[in-house]
Amino acid sequence: MSDLVARTGRHQQRYEEGYRLIAGCIPFRFRDMEQNGDDTSEKIVEVLMINSTSGPGLLFPKGGWENDETVKEAAVREAIEEAGVRGDLVHFLGYYPFKSKTLQDEFSPEGLCRAAMFALFVKEELDCWPEQSRRERTWLTIPEAIECCRHPWMRKALEEGFLKWHEDGMVSTINNNDD
Repeated sequence: MSDLVARTGRHQQRYEEGYRLIAGCIPFRFRDMEQNGDDTSEKIVEVLMINSTSGPGLLFPKGGWENDETVKEAAVREAIEEAGVRGDLVHFLGYYPFKSKTLQDEFSPEGLCRAAMFALFVKEELDCWPEQSRRERTWLTIPEAIECCRHPWMRKALEEGFLKWHEDGMVSTINNNDD
């Protein structure tokens, strides 16, 4: 059983201008792609997605950004709680507004949310994590993840944030963070 405990409740949630503030990440790793016949090896990027607890499709870890933590701390916490991974936040992907049917409350009656999304370079997959009884992890290539992504705003974060960063040379960013 996990010693880690997921935070619950909304008493410490952050709100701004009618939006509930969310922190999340796109966890990723590199996998060697096997080459036929020669000794060269190419690395491909895989992203980690988790199942939704409220319907079909896959998601990236995300959740409420609370008053006692920075947005980066919240994103790292959500990765541990929901996906059971630890790593380094290596790039801010952007803010992604969305409307939630399940996150409506007195501070955001219309369910408006704004997610700050980061790229998280995974260094460790935990055997036990707080939501493991409700969540399954799946490693996917970027095209597979685009197909499986449940929410349009997450697909946008993947395509316009993560993929653009990847194409602009993510490896140099990661290498510069290893200090």
